[in-house]
Amino acid sequence: QVQLVESGGGLVQTGGSLSLSCVSSAHTFDNYAMAWFRQAPGKEREFVAAVAWSGSSAYYTDSVKGRFTISRDNAENTVYLQMDTLKPEDTAVYYCAADPNYYGPRLEYKYWGQGTQVTVSS
Repeated sequence: QVQLVESGGGLVQTGGSLSLSCVSSAHTFDNYAMAWFRQAPGKEREFVAAVAWSGSSAYYTDSVKGRFTISRDNAENTVYLQMDTLKPEDTAVYYCAADPNYYGPRLEYKYWGQGTQVTVSS
């Protein structure tokens, strides 16, 4: 069982920045592809970004390209999501996810964190 704990959410004004972190309890962190998803009130959970096992590749949903950056530190068992130029439509609960075999935009990740709230005020 892998536990994921997110942190870094909060309230920020439009155009501001936040940095999310997710710490994994996995013994071998680089055995897992990592991703961030988000869920706004009344909406389905949606893909934000994913980073491959070694960190050598990453990809993003179109709405965050150029504004968000996903990265990982395998020595620290941590994945990050740097969010810049935030917009009100980025308001959501952000979830960290991990999977040993899947790397993609679907909700197929085996392990999930509890989420952290991000609120962008207009």
